[in-house]
Amino acid sequence: MKVLLIGSGGREHALAAALNRDTTLEELHVAPGNPGIAEIALCHAIDTSDNSAVVELAKKLNIDLVVVGPEKPLVNGLADALNKANIACFGPSKAAAQIEGSKDFAKKFMARHAIPTAAYQSFTQTELEEGFRFLDEMPGPYVLKASGLAAGKGVVILEQLEDAKKELKEMLCGKFGSASDTVVIEAFLRGIECSVFVLTDGENYFLLPEAKDHKRIGEGETGLNTGGMGAYSPVAFCDDAFMQKVKERIIHPTISGLQKEGIVYRGFIFFGLINVDGDPFVIEYNCRMGDPETEVVLPRLENDLMDLFEALRKGQLGETIPVYSKQAAATVVVVSGGYPEAYEKGKTIHGLDKINGGLVFHAGTQVTQDAIITSGGRVLAFTGAGDGIKEAVEQSYAQIDKICYEGIYYRKDIAR
Repeated sequence: MKVLLIGSGGREHALAAALNRDTTLEELHVAPGNPGIAEIALCHAIDTSDNSAVVELAKKLNIDLVVVGPEKPLVNGLADALNKANIACFGPSKAAAQIEGSKDFAKKFMARHAIPTAAYQSFTQTELEEGFRFLDEMPGPYVLKASGLAAGKGVVILEQLEDAKKELKEMLCGKFGSASDTVVIEAFLRGIECSVFVLTDGENYFLLPEAKDHKRIGEGETGLNTGGMGAYSPVAFCDDAFMQKVKERIIHPTISGLQKEGIVYRGFIFFGLINVDGDPFVIEYNCRMGDPETEVVLPRLENDLMDLFEALRKGQLGETIPVYSKQAAATVVVVSGGYPEAYEKGKTIHGLDKINGGLVFHAGTQVTQDAIITSGGRVLAFTGAGDGIKEAVEQSYAQIDKICYEGIYYRKDIAR
């Protein structure tokens, strides 16, 4: 089988590595890919926001299956364009991808199907005064979310009412571009977060290993939100009792709700959850795998990924038994100095040839003049494995110690 994977980050590098383990894979192509992915697949430098360019490439390469990694192409309708061209695609339609593309849609969907989530209300620029009044009536902390895609940075949590009002005005005036044309204000839930993932054909589903990520830039979960600074799996509190509640109260009603609304969903669903005194609530949906959670989830998954895609195609996901490694996995992300705000690119990365343990996934790198340089905020993800979380994360840090570049930064407290 010839597979085309869309994306260029650490998530896609992890997906490529998982796909590459399959003996039935004839060719693995990735667009646009990155230097790490190029070591195991054929990369194609095209604009993946151009649906017609992706369709043309898939036809040219005689691709059997397109797997879409990131959210933007899905929200942009790439799956629809590929399906229209009779090219098999693993990834939800534009209508289905609204669960991530619009937090306002997602919250209304959860309300319609009685899926537990925080109380909320949405506001546009013309409703600023109503937004102020809503904030006046609720206790802090105050949670404000850009409804659209904001690269994981569109969520702000503030303690003071006046700060929340100022932030609401700035967001509605374009702080996150069109992503914050609508802002969701929701009640603050106090608990412990985790990430749960399923692979679904729209009716049946396959449960992947759970994970917990670290979103804040600073140690001790301080500072601005990022796309993710690290993750680990398994998660201790995700025991059988908790996961049974997740299945009954969240996964089942989400998939049946999509069916009831006539939304065909074939792909990954990411459930961003919070455990509040033993009960799960949905913080957010994503229409794809998380990053950096993918870098710990897929190394722990012992089922063959291509076999799962085939089971999905045949409607047999419900008959497939999940098999997870008993080992733990932990990922630490190294980023560019200044991230998630302004940062410099083009810094030469030294020491990658010295890595001799764990896995290294490229997230924001490129090749120039025979050197690998930084090209994004999140640069590399180091994944370690071990008999426990402590051993896994220590392996990650041991490998990070072997590399350097100007401005390198990473959290020292991942999984601690």
